[in-house]
Amino acid sequence: MEDIDIRTREREIFKVTIIGSVCNLLLLVFKFTAGVLGRSAAMIADAVHSLSDFITDIIVIVFVRISNKPQDKDHDFGHGKYETLATAIIGLVLFFVGIGILWNGLSAIWGVLHGKPLEEPGMIALYAAIASIVVKEALYRYTVITGRKLESQSVVANAWHHRSDAFSSIGTAAGIGGAILLGDSWRVLDPIAATVVSFFIMKVACKLVKPCIDELIEASLPDDTEQAITDILLSFPEVSSPHNLRTRRIGNNCAMDVHVRMDGNMTVEQSHAVTREMEKKLKGLLGAGAFISIHVEPVKPQENQGCGHKR
Repeated sequence: MEDIDIRTREREIFKVTIIGSVCNLLLLVFKFTAGVLGRSAAMIADAVHSLSDFITDIIVIVFVRISNKPQDKDHDFGHGKYETLATAIIGLVLFFVGIGILWNGLSAIWGVLHGKPLEEPGMIALYAAIASIVVKEALYRYTVITGRKLESQSVVANAWHHRSDAFSSIGTAAGIGGAILLGDSWRVLDPIAATVVSFFIMKVACKLVKPCIDELIEASLPDDTEQAITDILLSFPEVSSPHNLRTRRIGNNCAMDVHVRMDGNMTVEQSHAVTREMEKKLKGLLGAGAFISIHVEPVKPQENQGCGHKR
């Protein structure tokens, strides 16, 4: 990722999130109105889903501002994990929205099986569902591209929340369209489609929450990243035997510490200069905000030199 100024990053996150929240608010009002006027319980449920999107937009705005605060006396590694917490909250909200849609769909199917009639929806509800699909898919594409460019977990999570709403609206549109076009006996298509979509929503939620859990329990960076770190260290002729490599993520930044060996006859100034060059190269790999600690040890007599690894 090309280096992006913290203020620029924060401004871009606010921009994409505010655009999404305004669209969510307008869709929310439109869906509730269409659900009431169109006598569609499915559209009202879809409106509730949009309400959850709007709430998560607010979470992103609040937590990203906190996560971009600089280091202070009480937070030596900054506030990056607040954004991780925001991502986890979004994922959990998404999961429970999926459970809610699943419950409502199964309840409606159960009612139909026991002779409970479903009310015929109006065309305005179908128009609202189609509008929601178009708007939410466009929001997803815009938001996910921005989130990946900024390497913001919470923005990418919010993008998937947009797409989950689009999926939900596809189910709603299929159900409403089937009820209108195929007659009374096909009204059950609405809750069936909603039930299927709920599983996709919960799957996306699990994918969002798992990396957050890995970070909060301080899981290591991927093996290929750690190997790239080792390769950078060994690219310096003065360095041998990297060991005790430890890595983790802190919000959108990486942290690592490692021990390396250098010639014991080098001056402190010389070893410090080599260490500074290593840090520059490592930040090119891990990002400008990476926390890097390199501990220098003298080369042991007759030690076997080679590629280092964790131990």
